[in-house]
This record gives sequence, structure tokens and C-alpha cells, in this order.
Amino acid sequence: MGSKYTKRYSDEYKRDAIELVRSSGRTVTEVARELGVSSESLRGWVKRDRAAQETGPGAGPGGDARDEELKRLRKLTAEQAKTIEILKKATAFFAKESDR
Repeated sequence: MGSKYTKRYSDEYKRDAIELVRSSGRTVTEVARELGVSSESLRGWVKRDRAAQETGPGAGPGGDARDEELKRLRKLTAEQAKTIEILKKATAFFAKESDR
């Protein structure tokens, strides 16, 4: 357990901060100062993210979140495919009915 002064940041916040470092062309220290985050914390997040990308998907911090997001998106895709199939059948049925 951390001290009472330790801040906890969400995985989404960390991903956004890492992306800001990569896309802005500024140093980690500059971005950290702008965000009000310890430069050492941000540097660690960037380093862990790089290592996770090198070892593949699902590895390292945030891997579980990525796996959950992937699972959620696959489920959503399957539900949408079922909905599309039902709509196709309904369209065919009503087209057949309107020809009578």
C-alpha cells in the first residue's frame, strides 16, 4: 500500500499521457510538468509501454485492460452480426409480403 500522498492514475490517463509524449515531440519532463505528474512516473509509464509493445499485445501494464476491451469489442461485433442477420431476414420477409 502506498503512502497517503501517492496519486493513483487510471490506465486511460496513463495512455493519454504516453501518447502526448510521443506525438508532441516534447521531452518527458516538459509533458510531465504540463500535466502536473512526476517526470519519473511518466518516464516509467513510457518505458513500460515501450517494453509491452516489444513483447506483444496483452503484456505489461494495461494488458488486462486491453484484453477486456478486445473481449468487449468482439462481443459487440457478434451481437451486431446477429442483428444484421435478423434484419436481412425481416427485409426478405416484408419484401415477399409486399409482392402479394
